[in-house]
Formats: sequence, structure tokens, C-alpha cells
Amino acid sequence: FSETEKIPVMRGQWFIDGTWQPLEEEESNLIEQEHLNRFRGQQLQESFDMEVSKPVDGKEAIHSLKLSRNHVDWHSVDEVYLYSDATTSKIARTVTQKLGFSKASSSGTRLHRGYVEEATLEDKPPQTSHIVFVVHGIGQKMDQGRIIKNTAMMRDTARKVEEKYFSNLATHVEFLPVEWRSKLTLDGDTVDSITPDKVRGLRDMLNSSAMDIMYYTSPLYRDELVKGLQQELNRLYTLFCSRNPEFEEKGGKVSIVSHSLGCVITYDIMTGWNPVRLYEQLLQKEEEELEDRWMSYEEQRLLEELYITKQRLREIEERLHGLKASTISKPPVLKFKVENFFCMGSPLAVFLALRGIRPGNSGSQDHILPRTICNRLLNIFHPTDPVAYRLEPLILKHYSNISPVQIHWYNTANPLPYEHMKPSFLNPTKEPTSVTDGESTSTAPSPTTSPVMVRRHYGESITNIGKASILGAASIGKGLGGMLFSRFGRSSTTTPEPGKEGAEGEEKKTTTVGTPPLSHSSSGFLEPIVELEHRIDFELREGLVESRYWSAVTSHTAYWSSLDIALFLLTFMYKHDQEDPDKSNLDAV
Repeated sequence: FSETEKIPVMRGQWFIDGTWQPLEEEESNLIEQEHLNRFRGQQLQESFDMEVSKPVDGKEAIHSLKLSRNHVDWHSVDEVYLYSDATTSKIARTVTQKLGFSKASSSGTRLHRGYVEEATLEDKPPQTSHIVFVVHGIGQKMDQGRIIKNTAMMRDTARKVEEKYFSNLATHVEFLPVEWRSKLTLDGDTVDSITPDKVRGLRDMLNSSAMDIMYYTSPLYRDELVKGLQQELNRLYTLFCSRNPEFEEKGGKVSIVSHSLGCVITYDIMTGWNPVRLYEQLLQKEEEELEDRWMSYEEQRLLEELYITKQRLREIEERLHGLKASTISKPPVLKFKVENFFCMGSPLAVFLALRGIRPGNSGSQDHILPRTICNRLLNIFHPTDPVAYRLEPLILKHYSNISPVQIHWYNTANPLPYEHMKPSFLNPTKEPTSVTDGESTSTAPSPTTSPVMVRRHYGESITNIGKASILGAASIGKGLGGMLFSRFGRSSTTTPEPGKEGAEGEEKKTTTVGTPPLSHSSSGFLEPIVELEHRIDFELREGLVESRYWSAVTSHTAYWSSLDIALFLLTFMYKHDQEDPDKSNLDAV
């Protein structure tokens, strides 16, 4: 969809009795014009009586209009009938009239000017209290209308959830697609011109999808991608507020749902991250390393002179920026405050790790995204999505051993509120020795997940059935096969043999670096020394008959129509309204 395309708005004027379907616009306009010319100023009935379909026997038509395939007779100002002029209809009409039936009762279709129900002031959509910008990732160039279709799916799914759980609320959430890719020129057709012709279809698909990642890592085109999304977000927000002036006055909120690479670009826009800042940090680190090593007198003198010159240069730049800031007030990057930032299938954690972000000692979201910029960060992913990564271990390292929060199924009765779900171990301290043991421990009732199936987390092997054959196949190929096995099986830990659990096991436990000790109760829930203020990683549940390797292919694009995700999004966006128990049909989630 582009701005140059026009979408016709159809307005019904004349409707068919019984079905109340509108006539074709061309015929409707002709009938309306004839009706006004003949009956302008005459009064219609105030309301439709109960026998609107009763034929007007014995009444002669006081006016007629010939159309291309039909004709219309007016028996009075509000008694109008449509007749077909097809040969079979004429024959049938002649026969029935000779049998004593009226023309109207034999083959006429009564028309009504206006709909069966009159519009009232209450006939309007509920006030929008929360808008959600839906940002696409890679591949939009390949199908420019995809984000509009995906947003429509998400909107329709959210409407179903609203009707079931939030029907008593007077406001609603509106989802708006943000298509930022098609307006960018980038390298023009340079990449296409250097693309070989063999397997051209596959190459074009890669050029239209994966190439966006290369563009974003390029210092030449990165800013164009950032500005493209930033300008489109601001344009849509300004346009929405101009058409809904009460939105800002009544404290309307804005959230962003981003997918794939869109999460990284949105994050960089909100935080103002720039590669130049990382380059300056590297230079500073090099200076510190130079100071630590032994240097000759001449080297030391030159280094001090360079340091003084750089310091003087920074002072001049700061003064220059100060002068510019006093004369020109720089507008904010985004024209709105982001309430919730939902990442779906996001590689953001990898980008942050490669930028040098390391776990800290505070459980605050501020470590990666200050709450002054965004009130809440939530990372949603399917357990087999190969593009998605966790964010919590970048804040507190020991959360790599804590399972993500399981997103409730859409039809779960009385779900436990997410705030009350306690963290639980991801990797068991002892691997079950048999399938029976594994099932007995995994199926223990848990108030946090209420599972209906045996849940095997990342740290466990893919399955205990046929385990030896899978491990054998994985050991044959240590290349791509090994990578896939480690990615989707997540077999990152090995359990020591029973006979070797002793001094060696104790030594390994004591030499673990960077992981604070965790205390846990017999119920299996963690009691970590430092906890996150709010959980960030939320994981969809796997299906009962879902193949992990097949879902790895489909899961990255399966978020849009998920009822579970729609309920999850609305739960957090209606959070303030849910504090009043009378406002919602849904228990606190």
C-alpha cells in the first residue's frame, strides 16, 4: 500500500427489504437523484411499520424510472419497488398478474431509503486510550504490504480478546502499522547489478530480506534506516493526534511492538545509540592500556601532549554545542513517551552483547533501557525461534539459569498474575536417569506454569527417548549439524557421571566465575540474592504435537495471529484499568 493509492468509501442509500443489503452504488445514485427530483419536500414515515414487506395491492405506480437491467416504481413517497427487466422475469410477472396477483407481490423487491436503524450519537467506536505502533523487521521490501496484513491479523486477534476479557472497558487499544522500508533508497540498484543470474530467485529473496541486516551494520546506510523509522513513527503519531485531538488531552499512551531487526532499530532510536560512541570508548580504552605499559621519556611526553590537545578539543566542541543549543532547541527524537516496548522474535540481546553490554549487580531494567525512556521492556519469543535471544542474563548473569516466564494460554482459567510468578530453575541440578523419573519431576503441579504436558527446558536434552541416536548423529557432524543441535537443543551443560561426583564436582562448583550463589527450596523455585525488578523474558508455550525443528522454520513469523500474544499484550496495556476489579472480566494477569 502506498499513499498514492486511493481506497473507495462506499455509502449505502437504498437498501433491499428483508436482507437490508445496499444496492449497487451506480443504481443507488440514479434512484436517489430521481427520488429527490420527484418527491423533494414530501414527508416520509417517522419509522418503519411492522408490515414493511406487505405488497401494495391495487395501487398504481405514480412514478417510474428505467434502469439498464431493471426499473423502479414509486407507489408513494415511501413505497418503492425494484423490478427486473430480464425476459424470464417479464414472463413470470405476466403469468402471475393474469392469475390475479399484483405486480409488486409477484416479482417486485421493496426498497428502503436509509437503513433499518437510524444512527445515534452512541453509534461510534470506543475512545482510543492506547495506540500501538507495529514495526516490521527484515523482508518488507519483498512484500511491501506484509506489515499491514500482519497488523490487521494482530488487530483482529486483539478484538476477539477484548470482546472476551475486556468488554466492560469504555476504551480500546488501536494497532497502527509502521512501514519504514519502502521509502528508503539506500544503494539504489547497486547490489542488484552485482548479483549473479544463477538461482536468481533465491538471490533476490536474500537481497530483499537478509540484506537489511548488512545495511544496518554499514556505517554508510545505518543512519538512513534509523531516520526512516524515526520519521515514520513521528509522522503517524502527529497524524493520529490531528484526527483524535482528545488523545493527548486525556493522557493517551503509546506502546511499540517490534519484530526481528525492527527491535534493534527501535531500541537505538529510543536510546540514541550511535556507533561513534562505541568508537570513542575503544579509543579511551586504548589510552588507558598505553598508560599502563612502560614507555620512554619521549613517548610519555608526546602522549601527554596528545592528551592535553584532545582535552582542549573536547572543551571547544562542548562550547560550540552549547552555543548551538542556546540558539536552536533540538526537538526530541520521538514525539511521544513509550509506555511499553514489546520485542517479538528479537535479536536485540546479541547486538547489545556485541556492543559490550555485560551483566551488572542491579536488577533494574535501567541497565539496558532506562525507564525514563520506556516504562517497561518485554521480550517475547517462541522457544524454537532461531532469531530470538534472551535479555535478562544481560542484566543479571544468574538469570541464564532461570527459565523465562511462560505466557498463559488464551483459554487458561484464572491465570496466575505474572507479577506473582516466582522464578524457577532452567537447568535441573540432577538429570533424570529415566523417562519415568523425568516425567515424575516435570509433571509436579506448579502454580507458575500449570502445564498440561511434560515441559523440557533448554538445559535438558531434546528428549530422553531415542537420545543415544540423536547424540550419535550430532557427534558425526560438528559443523552445521552441531550448531543446529546446540541452538535448538540448548544442551549447554553436561551432567557428570554418578561415580565422578565428588571432589571434582565440588571443585567445579567453587570455580564458577560471575554466577552468584542461588538458594532454592525443595519446591524447585529460586530464591536468588538479587532479583529483577520486573521480569523481561516471556516465552510462548510449545504445542502438544509440535516438532521443534519444523517450528524453528515457522516460529519467527508466527507471532501475529497468536491469541496468547494478543492476550499478553492487552494484559499489560490495560494494566492500569485492571486495578479496578469491576472494569474487567479478566482476573489480574
